[in-house]
Amino acid sequence: MSEINSKIKSIPFKNVSDILDFAIKSEENANRFYSEWAKKVEKKSLKTVFEELAEEELGHKDFLLRIQKGETLNPTNEEIADLKISDYMVEVKASVDMDYQDALTVAMHREKMAFKLYSNLSEMTADENLKSTFKMLAQQEAKHKLRLELIYDDDILREN
Repeated sequence: MSEINSKIKSIPFKNVSDILDFAIKSEENANRFYSEWAKKVEKKSLKTVFEELAEEELGHKDFLLRIQKGETLNPTNEEIADLKISDYMVEVKASVDMDYQDALTVAMHREKMAFKLYSNLSEMTADENLKSTFKMLAQQEAKHKLRLELIYDDDILREN
């Protein structure tokens, strides 16, 4: 069983509202992380990516708040490519002295974990509307990860 599965299963969700509250907190944390790091990184292009990701995480929070009010959001049939670059990278801790490569690595791992979170939450619920919502959010996180992997491929791997 994966680390994220273990973590989720250890949380005592009593109902759909508990699951949504957990997911909303996760999006708030992601927004806070990207907002803070957008202010700390020096490379303009990475600062812009982090600012955009922070904004998109707020959009995910908005999706979840709308679901709490009864709205249904459905995933698309779009296949999101996975370059799997982050699968072969050692996880890096965020620190004020991290370089551009480390910042991208941290962000890729965060997006990978967010994807796993929503994929697992989708599997845990019997509520079809909620299942669809979590699948849609997993797709969004997969897009974030792909975007970061493409940047990493262009800026880091091609330079070496």
